[in-house]
Amino acid sequence: MTQKILLLSVSAGAGHMRAAQAIEAYAARDGGGPAALALHLDVMEFVTPAFRKLYTDLYIKLVNKAPALWGYLYHATHDAPRDSSMQRLRRAVERLNTRALMARIAAFQPDAIICTHFLPAELLSRALRQQQLACPVWVQVTDFDLHRMWVHEQMQGYFAATDEVAFRMRHEGIPADRIHVTGIPVMPAFAQAPDRVQCAQACGLDPRRTTILLMGGGAGLGSLETVAARLLALPGDFQLIALAGKNAAALAALQALADQYPGRLLAQGFTGEVERLMACADLVITKPGGLTTSECLALGLPMIVNSPIPGQEERNADYLLEQGVALKAFDAVTLEYRVRLLLEHPEQLQSMRAKALALGRPRAALDVLAQVLRAGAVLQ
Repeated sequence: MTQKILLLSVSAGAGHMRAAQAIEAYAARDGGGPAALALHLDVMEFVTPAFRKLYTDLYIKLVNKAPALWGYLYHATHDAPRDSSMQRLRRAVERLNTRALMARIAAFQPDAIICTHFLPAELLSRALRQQQLACPVWVQVTDFDLHRMWVHEQMQGYFAATDEVAFRMRHEGIPADRIHVTGIPVMPAFAQAPDRVQCAQACGLDPRRTTILLMGGGAGLGSLETVAARLLALPGDFQLIALAGKNAAALAALQALADQYPGRLLAQGFTGEVERLMACADLVITKPGGLTTSECLALGLPMIVNSPIPGQEERNADYLLEQGVALKAFDAVTLEYRVRLLLEHPEQLQSMRAKALALGRPRAALDVLAQVLRAGAVLQ
């Protein structure tokens, strides 16, 4: 019997959405994976415009313009008592602004729900407690850390990125038999590394040359084109891919820079096939988001993580550095030093690559879906 799986995420940062999309993609496959009917909803589509602006726009502004303030809020909300007046007020505002979501859930009648953000998990915990919801609810944590806002009663199970996150879950009182160490879900395309030669030739790159992939700039390193120009001025025979995403101005500036360095810089806008660019790379320079770094690990890519925002990105960076798969750059000078170091010592880069491959969990999304469906089959 086909099970109906509802995936709930929040578009405050792309990672929560991409984790849900990865699970949804496995559910939609015709062969090789478990059969399920999956529906992915963004909780922000079911709230008032004012609440959406507060929840998503404020988050983005804080992490970009006031990262220290965001770090303070991250730690303050982790340490705040659950019954504090501030926490009760926050939960009441959330409930008032998500009534439409509960109606949509009732209309879909899912056999199970998977939350890739703590907001729907918190809302559904209350609904389960008040017997307004009958189906099991699962929680996928999307960082290499555990904030207490992820931890709620009545959840059927939790999916953790690492054994350490699972340990923290047990410390927070989650029963051990409800915790599953799966990794962070990434798209099926990461389960088998694309062919480097084919991907490089399709992009106009030389597959034999050392290749660096630059994903995002700012946060103390400068604009994308500034960082790219600084890297291209370094000695060594390497080529650079600079990924501008949906930033049209940055893409135009990178394309102008590429004209100055023929055959050395590929300026790339938004792509739905980032795995093909990663397949060309020997090193990635990126912000340490849980999803992006999980994608790098799945393909065995060493990283230089740049200027992590206080809170979850700092914790992600700490984990990656401890595991020996990444170096950290907190300004442009440090970035230059780290890149020079790895270019001059390819054996260190190779060691980092081997460790990244060992840590990667490219089938995390499939493992999550399979666990949910197994539990659902037992309940049926």
